[in-house]
Amino acid sequence: MAETKFVGKRSAAAGGWGALKSCGKQLLGSGAALSGAKTLLKANQPDGFDCPGCAWGDPEHGSSFEFCENGVKAVAWEATAKRTEPDFFGRYTVSELRNWTDYALEHEGRLTQPMRYDAASDRYYPVEWEDAFAEIGAVLRSLDNPNRAEFYTSGRASNEAAFLYQMFVRLYGTNNFPDCSNMCHEASGVGLTQAVGVGKGTVLLEDFEKADAIFVIGQNPGTNHPRMLGDLRRASERGAQIVVLNPVKERGLERFSDPQRKVEMLHGGSGAIATHYFQPRLGGDMAAVRGIAKLVFARDDAAVAAGQPSLLDHDFITTHTADLDAYRAAVDATDWDHILDQSGLTRDEIEQMADVYLAADKVICTWAMGVTQHRHSVATIREITSLMLLRGNLGKPGAGLCPVRGHSNVQGDRTVGINEKAPPALIDALERELGVPIPRQPGHNVLGAIGAMMDGSAQAFIGLGGNFARATPDSALIADALSSLKLTVHVATKLNHCHLVPGETSFILPCLGRTEIDRNSKGVSQIVTVEDSMSMVHGSGGINRPASPWLRSEVKIVAGIAAATVGSSVVDWATLSDDNDLIRDMISRVLPGFHDYNTRVRKPRGFHLRNSAANREWNTPSGKANFSTASLPEATEHQQTRKADGQFVLQTFRSHDQYNTTIYGMDDRYRGIYGKRTIVFMHPDDIASIGAKAGDIMDVVGEHDDGVSRVAKGFSLVAYDIPRGCVAGYYPELNCLVPLSTFGSESYTPASKSVIVSFRHQKELAAA
Repeated sequence: MAETKFVGKRSAAAGGWGALKSCGKQLLGSGAALSGAKTLLKANQPDGFDCPGCAWGDPEHGSSFEFCENGVKAVAWEATAKRTEPDFFGRYTVSELRNWTDYALEHEGRLTQPMRYDAASDRYYPVEWEDAFAEIGAVLRSLDNPNRAEFYTSGRASNEAAFLYQMFVRLYGTNNFPDCSNMCHEASGVGLTQAVGVGKGTVLLEDFEKADAIFVIGQNPGTNHPRMLGDLRRASERGAQIVVLNPVKERGLERFSDPQRKVEMLHGGSGAIATHYFQPRLGGDMAAVRGIAKLVFARDDAAVAAGQPSLLDHDFITTHTADLDAYRAAVDATDWDHILDQSGLTRDEIEQMADVYLAADKVICTWAMGVTQHRHSVATIREITSLMLLRGNLGKPGAGLCPVRGHSNVQGDRTVGINEKAPPALIDALERELGVPIPRQPGHNVLGAIGAMMDGSAQAFIGLGGNFARATPDSALIADALSSLKLTVHVATKLNHCHLVPGETSFILPCLGRTEIDRNSKGVSQIVTVEDSMSMVHGSGGINRPASPWLRSEVKIVAGIAAATVGSSVVDWATLSDDNDLIRDMISRVLPGFHDYNTRVRKPRGFHLRNSAANREWNTPSGKANFSTASLPEATEHQQTRKADGQFVLQTFRSHDQYNTTIYGMDDRYRGIYGKRTIVFMHPDDIASIGAKAGDIMDVVGEHDDGVSRVAKGFSLVAYDIPRGCVAGYYPELNCLVPLSTFGSESYTPASKSVIVSFRHQKELAAA
């Protein structure tokens, strides 16, 4: 019988009373309602902590309530009164815990003591910190080559912990730095570096107050970075055009009710976000932008022929760019049939976008993983940048490029050195600082690390935060790979599935959270720092009592492992880790832009890292901003599946009660889903085309031709407003269908938005 009770009414608008009710539910559910509420008043404040949620920028004026529903969930999740004590591990074997959901595991609360896995009993047992460090160091030293170890970093790590981590790993002798950025915005870094010489966005938060038009491509801020909705709504209210390209109709991009507007909340009001909303097919964004550029060139030709001023910014183009002629040739060579078929948009829709772009003097283009997780993502970002260059929309107020990162410090980790392809200047600076040679050979990114684990060349994995086993594609293969290692070490605040695939020797090392006080040996409270998507570096000092007296900071844990592995003759790890100011002093000597680090980060709102592209300085081989010369893909996955009966293209995304692999709850109220996560969103006509109806439970079958069998069992079909041939569902549940063999060209990011699948009733699959 079809199951439909989990489908309900979508929220009328993002935010509003629904957000406040959800916040209250999260605080009450954490068991720390009063303390959590008090904690929130210090979020994103000069004397408080940086929100452990998303990387959206904080306003310069520093609102007393600059947090959002996501921030409340993140704080409640971390500041929970629940604890995962050693006796919990005495009650359950690791094999039993593998059957628990992600939500159930993390709902048990904060880890309290370092734990070591015992294979004989299949349980974790408490271990002393120094014993854990000594054993980890002994295993790492026993490896015949440092390149046999993989050192993963989550974007939750602070600048100080990440800097110490990369310094330790390079002293150990490798550049193996698989990083969470490899799975999200790597394409942004690669594409922007090629185009403008810096792999970061070029805008500040105040630029959103000045833009005439904002293009929002492949992102869902209502769920992923809700504070952005306030900036978009204010821009819309003052007359800026907000153009959205997203295959799925997302409530947060349609309407927003700001919980901080008292009168609006009283009357149940809301305001529009998007002035234009278009739904391209999955993978069709590059074609859509190419269509806009084609119209811009055509209209410019017509204007010049009529004796009118050119529509292009020729002064900017001549002074600051290269390869315009080659880009124009690529655009001219792209026919409209290809553009329309690949984008899934009509000519009229692309004309509307071109109208907005040409009418605006100042344009911001912002994007997220809907752009970055395709095979041709780097080319798409180059295309977006090229469109912006045509009218000089870089390096002026109210205009620029804005990739929106996820985790609160994923950008900062890369800035301070978490990079498997370290810039020569960084290695040079480290060698000057430390007085010893540093390895220069590129190391492994995420896919490289997975490949090394699978072929046996990697023998150790250390994870500084994150949930590697669930965040990566081909989940079953990753679990097998991790469990085959000699050593697995996880620095974490809560239990997750990655901890349940232990290697021969395995440790869980519990760390302090962002909201907790970190005192050094002199009793002085320490601060750490993070960098947001606008390159603002903020201080963050916890205010809560630690969840357990056994917890150590990430900095202390990294230093402990480092001292036990490489010794303290080059770096005095104990002294350095006892005073974060000393780490920041070292960063200021090694990295450009961090001068007077300790002074500037203690000022309200922190400081801005200078962006060369925002100042129209182009650190590229040509010395200029480079137009793209790429052609559109010959065929996207969506175009390929139309040749095969019953195949579709799947994108994985978050629910509203989720942040990355962390599941806060089972609802997704903006999409009208309650109490269930094993679902697939699908166009009603597509549901009918496979002989099914909404609510039917199907198995989702991976159809990539690489010899690997992939099946996600028991997923309910939900009729939704999404283009024909495109389907969507939640990760990490559907990561088992994302193939390691399909990834972004040049970025090596898993193509999680371009997964080819089919659907079968379970009895049909068994018969096959």
